[in-house]
Amino acid sequence: RRTIHPGGAGACSSAARSPARPHARSASPSAPTRLPRCAPRALSLSPAPPPRAGPPALSPTQSRRGAMQKAIRECNGKRLLSQYLRDEEGAPLYHCQAALVTSLADLDTLPSKEPWLLTTPKLVVKPDQLIKRRGKAGLVKVGLDWEGVKTQVRAWMGAPVEVEGVRGTLDCFVVEPQAAFSREYYVCIHSLRDQDVILFYHEGGVDVGDVDAKASRLEVKVGEAVDAARVGAALLGAVGEAERPRLTQFVCALYRCYVELSFAYLEINPVVFVGDTVVPLDLAAKVDLTAQHDCGAKWGALDMPAPFGRSRTPEEAYVEGLDEKTGASLKLTVLNTAGRVWTMVAGGGASVIYADTICDMGFSRELCNYGEYSGAPTKQHTYEYAKTILSLMCREPVDQPGYEPRGKVLIIGGGIANFTNVASTFGGIIQALRQYRAQLVAHKVRVYVRRGGPNYQEGLDAMREAGAQLGIPISVHGPETHLTAIVPMAFKYLDPAFEAKPPLAPTYAPATAAALGGAALPPAGGGAGGGPHTGNVPESADASTLFTASTRAVIYGLQTAAVQNMLDFDFSCKREMPSVAGMIYPFGGDHVQKFYWGTREILIPVYKDTRSALAAHPEVDVMVNFASQRSVYPSVAEALEHSSQLRVIAIIAEGVPENKTREINRRAKERGVCIIGPATVGGIKPGCFRIGNTGGMIDNCIACKLHRPGSVAYVSRSGGMSNELNNIMAMHTNGVYEGIAIGGGRYPRTT
Repeated sequence: RRTIHPGGAGACSSAARSPARPHARSASPSAPTRLPRCAPRALSLSPAPPPRAGPPALSPTQSRRGAMQKAIRECNGKRLLSQYLRDEEGAPLYHCQAALVTSLADLDTLPSKEPWLLTTPKLVVKPDQLIKRRGKAGLVKVGLDWEGVKTQVRAWMGAPVEVEGVRGTLDCFVVEPQAAFSREYYVCIHSLRDQDVILFYHEGGVDVGDVDAKASRLEVKVGEAVDAARVGAALLGAVGEAERPRLTQFVCALYRCYVELSFAYLEINPVVFVGDTVVPLDLAAKVDLTAQHDCGAKWGALDMPAPFGRSRTPEEAYVEGLDEKTGASLKLTVLNTAGRVWTMVAGGGASVIYADTICDMGFSRELCNYGEYSGAPTKQHTYEYAKTILSLMCREPVDQPGYEPRGKVLIIGGGIANFTNVASTFGGIIQALRQYRAQLVAHKVRVYVRRGGPNYQEGLDAMREAGAQLGIPISVHGPETHLTAIVPMAFKYLDPAFEAKPPLAPTYAPATAAALGGAALPPAGGGAGGGPHTGNVPESADASTLFTASTRAVIYGLQTAAVQNMLDFDFSCKREMPSVAGMIYPFGGDHVQKFYWGTREILIPVYKDTRSALAAHPEVDVMVNFASQRSVYPSVAEALEHSSQLRVIAIIAEGVPENKTREINRRAKERGVCIIGPATVGGIKPGCFRIGNTGGMIDNCIACKLHRPGSVAYVSRSGGMSNELNNIMAMHTNGVYEGIAIGGGRYPRTT
């Protein structure tokens, strides 16, 4: 099937083939699923019970990058089209009649709400649970009256079924009138970085085949509109003259609806004519969840179910609720409660690396969960998160006759944090360990810890002390230990025969000219107490240089802690003047804020708008934007009006709607402005400039040699892993030349 959407409506199947074929297609999206790759290695472990029924959980990368695009039920997608699919004069083009059955009680109450159910002679009923190819699986029933629908739903409700190797339980159904039609079409809209793509094929249904190869294609640049002439010429050449005007009108209206409602994917297969009306029979759709602030009122109560066969556990639902109540990030996916490897990882990037390492070392069948806590959660939120994982870990009844604990490991890992208080989060974890002490000891659990960042020494000491007090073996390590070194330590406990490749020794010797083919690495710049850096740091900015030792910036938002961190870095680099020229805070009048330049107090002006700040500081060519996801678009749009002065804009906010991100990218590209982000910690140019909290606390910057330039550049999508790379480069090379975290969003726009 198509690579755009593995479970799209194009994979539907038909229950009938006749000149007047009934509504019998099946179309529902299903998120692509797989476990992280696993190195083939024989284990001397006793066989673990198989994971719970259902498809594999999302891989770490998919769960992070695809989390903001959510599949919705077919019934909800049709409801949205019924409300907002209109022609250019505002007249509705489609009326949806569909009833959703989520319980047997609905069978008694629905007719009073939807009287057409009793008067329509022929109805169609099918599961609405993101199931692919429902028709081929016998899950589409046509030609039923309401009594027949009730009989069928009672037979299906709660029944376990297997569809293409995926096992799940049927619990939600959509009922619609059966439509007679004679011709089927295929239409799909999906989004890319710089454009939306409309695919159309004049033959739809189960036999549509490879639409990527066969369908007509219209690319619509971000910010462009489509008109009838363009749609007709590009897409509808194979459509008959009688049907072309209606289909043209439908496709144009569908695209307007796609943009207005922040769809990320919309596939209809088939689109048919019922009389003179164009009707979407089966639909698969995803929306951009980050646009909820903009589109939530239009969406209404959208149900976004888990993929078929992957129902949420109570623990997953609880953590999801915690995540919604905090500005931090708390994620949990339960994979296999019968396994012996549990993780509690800080940071999205680190969670990917730990999961991949566990699987690469051959322990994928023992991996119990995937998740992360990041974004500076409070001690209480961290405690609730840790308590949830420990409750799952200790669920097996150790007092059951015949039960023999095999031993388990808990990997509390993470990179070097930029701003998360390690001591505070570890306080929450220790509180949970105390609560579950007896169960952890009974299950023979060993804990392996690796972390760095603000107050990490205090946090590690507290963890060591807790282990001694509780009688729980806890192996504690800091940033001097490689990020994943605790994984083979844990596996050695589970399997004494396990052997891992030894880590690279943390030593650095300058490369010789012979080793580099005659070109030796340039020497690193001056030390922490040295004078102005020359060496390999450019003195002036050009098209390929983002930052220099004279770069100056304005900070959008009253982020005093981030500004002080930037000033501390500047001072350690022996800059002649602070890199922060001013701040912008639109919710107050012009004033000044006090900061420290070394031990001396300085005043930095705060302006109420971007125009005033840039006019007062013509030397500024960088903006670091800390605006929230709700206000970041207008603030960046205002900044882009000053593209003759600003060369770089870093967008820190997470959760920026994808359509707004793409529009920012388009406008920035037109004006020659480099965008870093969104959803980024920023970047760093050792000896020159750092964005906000990049590099963490100043002691970590010095330890990672970021106060002077090295010779290695890197690009990362993770803030924590950027810090980890700084640490690795300091151990094994002469240091970092430049590092940029391009951001964790779907459409970063960094050159």
